[in-house]
Amino acid sequence: MTTPIPSPRGLPIIGNAFDIDGQNQLQSMKHLADIYGPIFELRLPAQNVIVISNHELFDEISNEKRFTKTCSGPLKELRPAIHDGLFTAYPNEHNWGVAHRILMPSFGPMAIRGMFDEMHEILTQMVLKWARYGSANRIDVTGDFTRLTLDSIAICAMDTRFNSFYAEQLHPFVRAMSSVLVEAGRRAIRPSLISRFMRTAETKYFEDIEIMQSVAQEIVADKRANPTDKKSVVNTMLTGKDAKTGEHMSDASIANNMITFLIAGHETTSGLLSFLFYNLMKDPEVMQKAQKEVDEVIGTGPITVDHLSKLPYITACLRETLRCTPTIPGTTIGPLPDTTEDPILIGGGKYLIKPDHRFFYILEKIHRDPKVYGEDADNFRPERMLDEHFYKLPKNAWKPFGNGSRACIGRDFAWQETMLATAMLLQVFEFRNDDPSYKLSINQSLTIKPKGLFMHATLRKGVSVASLENMMRGDPKSVLASLPSKMSKDVEKGPQRSMSIFFGGNMGTCESLAQTVSHSAAVHGFNATVKSLDDAADNLPRDQPVLIITASYEGEPPDNAHRFFSWLKTLNGSPLKGVQYAVFGCGNRDWKETFQRIPNLVDSMLEEQGATKLLQRGFADAANNDVFNDFEKWEDGMFWPKIMSVFGGNKNLNPSGGLEVEISTTLRSSHIRQDVNEAVVLKNDKLTSGTESPKRHLELKLPTDMTYRAGDYLAMLPINHMDTVRRVFSRFGLPWDASVTIKSGGTSLPLGTSISIFDVLSAYVELSQTATRRNIEAIIKSISDESTRAELEALTGESFTMEITEKRVSPLDLLEKYPTAQISFGEFLAMLPQLRLRQYSISSSPLENPGTCTLTWGVLDEESYQKGGKRFLGVASNYLSSLQPGDHIHVNVKPSHQSFHLPLDATDTPLIMVCAGTGIAPFRGFIQERAKQIEAGRHLAPALLFIGCQQPGHDDLYSNELASWASKGAVDVRYAYSRDPQRSNGAKYVQDRYWDDREDVQRAFHAGAKIFVCGHGRVAEGVEIASIRMYMLGSDAEGTPKTREDAKEWFSGLRNERFMSDVFD
Repeated sequence: MTTPIPSPRGLPIIGNAFDIDGQNQLQSMKHLADIYGPIFELRLPAQNVIVISNHELFDEISNEKRFTKTCSGPLKELRPAIHDGLFTAYPNEHNWGVAHRILMPSFGPMAIRGMFDEMHEILTQMVLKWARYGSANRIDVTGDFTRLTLDSIAICAMDTRFNSFYAEQLHPFVRAMSSVLVEAGRRAIRPSLISRFMRTAETKYFEDIEIMQSVAQEIVADKRANPTDKKSVVNTMLTGKDAKTGEHMSDASIANNMITFLIAGHETTSGLLSFLFYNLMKDPEVMQKAQKEVDEVIGTGPITVDHLSKLPYITACLRETLRCTPTIPGTTIGPLPDTTEDPILIGGGKYLIKPDHRFFYILEKIHRDPKVYGEDADNFRPERMLDEHFYKLPKNAWKPFGNGSRACIGRDFAWQETMLATAMLLQVFEFRNDDPSYKLSINQSLTIKPKGLFMHATLRKGVSVASLENMMRGDPKSVLASLPSKMSKDVEKGPQRSMSIFFGGNMGTCESLAQTVSHSAAVHGFNATVKSLDDAADNLPRDQPVLIITASYEGEPPDNAHRFFSWLKTLNGSPLKGVQYAVFGCGNRDWKETFQRIPNLVDSMLEEQGATKLLQRGFADAANNDVFNDFEKWEDGMFWPKIMSVFGGNKNLNPSGGLEVEISTTLRSSHIRQDVNEAVVLKNDKLTSGTESPKRHLELKLPTDMTYRAGDYLAMLPINHMDTVRRVFSRFGLPWDASVTIKSGGTSLPLGTSISIFDVLSAYVELSQTATRRNIEAIIKSISDESTRAELEALTGESFTMEITEKRVSPLDLLEKYPTAQISFGEFLAMLPQLRLRQYSISSSPLENPGTCTLTWGVLDEESYQKGGKRFLGVASNYLSSLQPGDHIHVNVKPSHQSFHLPLDATDTPLIMVCAGTGIAPFRGFIQERAKQIEAGRHLAPALLFIGCQQPGHDDLYSNELASWASKGAVDVRYAYSRDPQRSNGAKYVQDRYWDDREDVQRAFHAGAKIFVCGHGRVAEGVEIASIRMYMLGSDAEGTPKTREDAKEWFSGLRNERFMSDVFD
């Protein structure tokens, strides 16, 4: 008995048309596959389509004895443009057979080798353009690669030049073709009746087709009128004879196939190159390996065609890129037109297929099948595609060029072109992403490419434009200068000493600390430059102090430090001799396995490579909520004394100087942050009863193209509470419409531009940041009264922690308490670090609605330790609490650790989730996703959720939702009520309930469960202790007792594999 194929519920007449986003059909298909599983049916106006998204089913429909490529969907809509060309011909269409047989020799290995010189010449145009424009030039990655591949296929296949690198705009053919491809995709999913009423779109569609046909026909006419004996694809089409029929290709067929080559030959290859360089920039360690291979195989001389077969790692990078992001998202397949198979069954006889059924396979999903590629299938890892692994892949597990007789005829052409481009670009340039936090977004027509991807290309050390031009001209004696990395030249000493400060961080804290040092550097006689840590890769200065301030993110480098870290790991010997450095690390000890990992490694690697350590690494622990004071204590007590003793400086300058500002009361201005985008508030609800520590739920409409996975974070840029801002205006006697122009000083605020003081105070600086000793010392110097000075001086001593840190006293609090302090507004601003992003776990799944997400948080609004009616207001939590539907908020999605996501094999991998309070956030997303999948008919492994809260009906967040999801089998919920433990089987805390239910926990664990923990560090520690006890208890029962050390070692091996934690204060 067969099983019905699941299908989303559609609407009358139009079916599932609204389930597919015409702008990004691939994303819609993937979204539905995540819900309905590896096979589902879409009912579309044009025809019904069965969507396949796993390797097992794809392997079955790839059998050419049963199934064949069909011309339907977008390909059918392209037939008005290219008719029966190789790409869009119907099965067994006569002209396809003639053209295919004539053209096959033109794309054979020897013919492709013969095209190398022309490929090289076009590539040279792009390389020289990038070199001459310099490293400041912002390269449109897909735009320039489109120019490269278009000009390459034009010259190699059609003996025609488009000269795209010598024109501002792309050739009209390209613009017309892009429009036609997009419109073909849209026409495929909307009823033909509707298309008839879309007259503007219809007119433009056929006008663009006319442009494409005109270009192709002009080329054919020109080649007919001006024949040559060149061995080219166009000449083969013009003069070749089909060995089977004796026919020549008609001029119409030649024109159709020219357009086919221009589409297939440049769209897909430019996408491949764009995705490849996105991956290389995202993982600098991979780029370093690829670059090293180029240096070893090709060296500094010209690249030849023979080099290309000797680059196995770059080959693996291309294969892995096509695995992760195949540029043709999928193709339509159907039963053979003359099939006699009855019934037609797939899936081991599970699903019945009708002769007129059509399949569309999602190639990206098939290429990421965890049963083939493992749990890390979503990760870019070229090593899996080295020959020894690649040739052991199951049949049809990697299929980016199509299948069988209808596979891409120009595969070898595209491969040679891409290998050549990759090798030459890595030989000549270093690359960095224009936006280190760029998150991959897709632009889809018939093919896919990265959207909004820009990069910078810097000539490698020793390479000049002149030497590059000589080599590109083919001078056999010309080589590039020696390529191995060299340090930057010694910096000349000027009247003011130089200093370089490099920061690595995702949330703004490390950058704030860097700006703090920059400000104090000026008053110590140094001119400091502040840059991201990636800017220091292969560019660390000498003869000046270098300060590196960086953090770890779950043991990995920050987004703007990946390239630097990877570069460090490639060095050998003592190439950093002469560099004098200090490192300061930020971290949170709650992540005890990775606490300070990156700062430690940077510090040790710099020293191992010959750099001179000026002083012991400093560090701050965010768990103490006193990062800035820890830093200033290290800066004043260790850093500056050492810098002054080694490099000299002016010891008499006042280190507490402020910013030079000019206040205006007549001009307003605002400045937009560029690291975030605007989301819109849809809903803001209170989740808990009573007034104690309220918990809230926020629903946001995300910006276009912002995507996430269940378990990810949402970083948001808050605004200071109006009450706090009002206090500053009152303290300094400023009118509400006052503006300020910051003229000088080390600051992240805009210099030389008038900006509203309200904007500065609400949106740019941290008003509630705990005061540091340096802040207090600055206030003391502004007070003349000796008794007041003595009172403040006492706060800088032993009482500082108790009276300032633990009571969270800010500089503003102190200035209000001591009104006689003569601190200027500029000096006050200098005390304040820049406003930082706050990060919250997303509490929803994109399967519910990919365009929205939710947050769950607790509002920090409590009586200040300073009493007197003052309140301590958490900046971000109160800002979120104040938002109303329709308000806009600046956000950005931050991926969580790769292991803190639902397992790819949801069918066979159970879950154990443990949380307390708002730690439920990511697990609500997990369970919501599971419920959505179960509603679609999927069968999932069981899931246990342990929740710690105070009492039923008070703070048991989302209890009704969880009960509903539990009734569907999405989760089994176990509560622990700290104030009513009798209602939770006597368990007071969530780790207690986890231990009490150990039989269920162990049963799930032995079935392969993954354990996730979210909440305070005490929760994670409690779960670890209980898990170790369970392991020891089970070992005793099996007669193989383990010591506590054995058990700890066992548990350590589970981290980020089967035990994942996300802890917060």
